[in-house]
Amino acid sequence: MFLLYTAVIRMHSLILGVKAIFVELLMSYGSGRGYSGGFNRSFSPKPVETGKEYDVQITETSRRGDGIARIQGFVIFVKNGQVGQNVKAKIIQVGERFATAEVV
Repeated sequence: MFLLYTAVIRMHSLILGVKAIFVELLMSYGSGRGYSGGFNRSFSPKPVETGKEYDVQITETSRRGDGIARIQGFVIFVKNGQVGQNVKAKIIQVGERFATAEVV
């Protein structure tokens, strides 16, 4: 009986340990439910600024027909941009995940 009790206690401790690790991972990587834990894009500096002009290459087209360019991986939707163009784009707005721009 004592061995069974000891085994149950050890199993319970193991389950609690795994649960704690799982919860910590969810909090550090974000659970997708509003809490982003340790990585929060809103505090990271954006590689572009509103009103400034950047030389970009349009590499894709968005669903709405705008060109898509990237600066340091940050997405920029360029109005009237066509795939393959190298353009000077003026940033109109900077959001959390992307910026919008127009061809100068």
